[in-house]
Amino acid sequence: MTTYKEAGVDIDLANQAVVKIKDLVKGAFNENTLTDIGGFGGCYLFPKDKYENPVLVSSTDGVGTKLKIAFLSDTHNTVGQCLVNHCVDDILAVGARPLFFLDYFATGKLSVEKIEQVMYGFAKACKENSTVLIGGETAEMPDFYQEGEYDISGTVVGVVDKKYMMPMRRTQKDDILVALPSTGLHTNGYSLARKVLLERFHVDQYFEELDATLAESLLAIHKSYLPALDSILEKDWLHGISHITGGGMVENTHRVLDAGQDIEVDWDSWEWPEIFNMIQKYGDVPIDDMRRSFNLGMGLVVIVDPSGYDELTDHLNSMNEKYTVIGKVK
Repeated sequence: MTTYKEAGVDIDLANQAVVKIKDLVKGAFNENTLTDIGGFGGCYLFPKDKYENPVLVSSTDGVGTKLKIAFLSDTHNTVGQCLVNHCVDDILAVGARPLFFLDYFATGKLSVEKIEQVMYGFAKACKENSTVLIGGETAEMPDFYQEGEYDISGTVVGVVDKKYMMPMRRTQKDDILVALPSTGLHTNGYSLARKVLLERFHVDQYFEELDATLAESLLAIHKSYLPALDSILEKDWLHGISHITGGGMVENTHRVLDAGQDIEVDWDSWEWPEIFNMIQKYGDVPIDDMRRSFNLGMGLVVIVDPSGYDELTDHLNSMNEKYTVIGKVK
């Protein structure tokens, strides 16, 4: 006789994990949450009367091989924050604010301690983004993952009034490109970064130029730009938002331009954070690869009509949000 537990799936341990994370998840509920952890589906009371013509906007993603750094350094409380913030930034580029988030956690052998740390990150970021951690899935799959490793993904659903959607707006010649700093690699380029840096250095090695260990620098939490832009999303002078992910500054910003337009970037208008200098130096990485693989220190680009530039910068200054003018639309 062979039991499910003997085959590698421990239902009792999974139930124990649910009990452990229940309070974390409930901490990210709000008045529109009509569900409790453990149900078959997450239920959300959509506040339709707040919108004239609401459009639901969704995004699904993972954090890629950034997880490898989490495994090597045994640090699991940040990757969930990275995932939530990444998804929030993606729908922010459409002009949407998040409503709720669903997570997926899969591993070969369940560790209650690890899943609790990952869920802490999910819940923390959801609360910071005023979104509900409404549900998710925990999967224990023996022989599918290497020992001690796991994978995560997540889906955010948000809303925007159709008239305020960024794709409904038109970028124009001489619009100004205002970039907001990243916290580091965010969630892109880790395969290249790992190949260059981990062949030479241990993740726990401290670097004065980073003022951190290599792991701490590489695990810096992907920044949410929602707090910085939340109160100006409906401004007429805001013509576009570009989230700088895989593909870099040029390819991602081209996704929000009108046909026949390009961007003129002054690549010398900002200094790269030191982690990117290290990757290029030790890997002898061509500049084009650096620009296409990484955000190089700028995680979001706001495309603004010149008439709104002063209002934008006054707003960012009032938020103590740093910014750099990096170019224009041509």
